[in-house]
Amino acid sequence: MGIFGRKSDETDTTSAPAAVNPDLAALTGEYTIDPAHTTLGFTARHAMVTNVKGKFLDFTGTLHLDGGDAAKSTASLDVKMDSIDTGSPDRDGHLKSADFFKTDEFPTMTFRSTSAESLGGDDYRITGDLEILGTTKPISIDLEFNGAAKDPFGNERVGFEGKAEILRSEFGLTWNAALETGGVLVSEKIKLNFDISAIKSA
Repeated sequence: MGIFGRKSDETDTTSAPAAVNPDLAALTGEYTIDPAHTTLGFTARHAMVTNVKGKFLDFTGTLHLDGGDAAKSTASLDVKMDSIDTGSPDRDGHLKSADFFKTDEFPTMTFRSTSAESLGGDDYRITGDLEILGTTKPISIDLEFNGAAKDPFGNERVGFEGKAEILRSEFGLTWNAALETGGVLVSEKIKLNFDISAIKSA
């Protein structure tokens, strides 16, 4: 079931517009992203032969979901860059340094949505402005709606999985090292992945 709308389960051979499932109206509202049950991750190719995965541990975010019109939905996210975690303290320290994220100078990465759309079924796309190192570029995130439920503590939750890709040089992330066998140490393309749980607040 899509969060923003779906076709009626009844067979209809007419050309009348599909009605919005009335259950979806209850999902319309304001949501706060739950960091304890959300993963903001990324994958980079390392030395041309393997993938290094990482995530950010400290972030805040909000969603406004409109159960009747996907275009009215919005998202906002603030990520503390010093919370980067790739499973290697030495690598994390390098990523925080002036070679990469310069976390002392640019402590926060932000995303602010500018548009949202339904792609059909449970698939959606949200487009917005991503800011890293003081540089802002547009990015589109493809999302799959995983469902809605009330947890044992009475919280109304929704879940999404998402993915996107960026070119790190567009944000001034240009450090690299040449390999003796050819190629470079760090890939230009970075894959972003999201597993989001959000709690309804209003």
